[in-house]
Amino acid sequence: MSAKTAQFITIRLSRASRRRSKMSKKARVAIFDFTGCEGCELNHLNFEAQLLDILEHVEIVEWREAMDEKADGYDIAFVEGSLSTPDCITRIHKIRRKAKFLVAVGACAVIGGVNAMKNTRPSEEIREEVYGKDKYLFPSLPALPLSAVVKVDFNVRGCPMTQIEFLKVFTALVMGKMPVEPDHSVCVECKLKENECVYDKGMICLGPVTRAGCDAHCPSFGQYCYGCRGLVSEPNLKAMEEILVNHGLSMDEAHKRLLLFNANQIEGVTS
Repeated sequence: MSAKTAQFITIRLSRASRRRSKMSKKARVAIFDFTGCEGCELNHLNFEAQLLDILEHVEIVEWREAMDEKADGYDIAFVEGSLSTPDCITRIHKIRRKAKFLVAVGACAVIGGVNAMKNTRPSEEIREEVYGKDKYLFPSLPALPLSAVVKVDFNVRGCPMTQIEFLKVFTALVMGKMPVEPDHSVCVECKLKENECVYDKGMICLGPVTRAGCDAHCPSFGQYCYGCRGLVSEPNLKAMEEILVNHGLSMDEAHKRLLLFNANQIEGVTS
């Protein structure tokens, strides 16, 4: 996170503090995880100077990685991971009932993420490969984003989650405002940063169809976009194919990369 961005967030948190001071209680926050690597949860601890500011505005009432206590209700639930078992479905409904706002955090929670790659193969085949003869002891479902089962109020995208986006959503909720989610492509952010297009380096980049909000992090360091933030609402795959052809690159390879994070989305777009 740049110094300028950190300063901006600190100012916003300071304003939130003045608003919150007029209220009798801090916002009650709970953090949950489902199927995933829990990297987004660990990222909560990497906010550097902002971490202490965050804790001034909230009371963390439930978080498996940090405490044993359970809460009857919470103002904001931050939820990581995709839903892949019947137990996940039961749990997310309970969380939704207890939360005023539910925020999906990270690629797995927002779009299904890497876990959704299993949805491209027969379920029984996957269970047999992973669990062998004991597969019937481990009931599973296609990996689903939270929004496929319950209402999600806001998303914090990325793998792992984008810190600045999390802080923007957090400060907006604390200040009683509605966060705005971008729906333009990563290419727009690359243009604004005057990055050299990685297509000109012979790389297949998913930036033309991937939702912005990460400040074009990967292309800014000379790497192609992996598509971890999910697709824009109306992805123009035909235009992307033309870009690939013009650069002598393969749409088949691009499709494989799209499946890494976007298996749940890409099947509906290309069918």
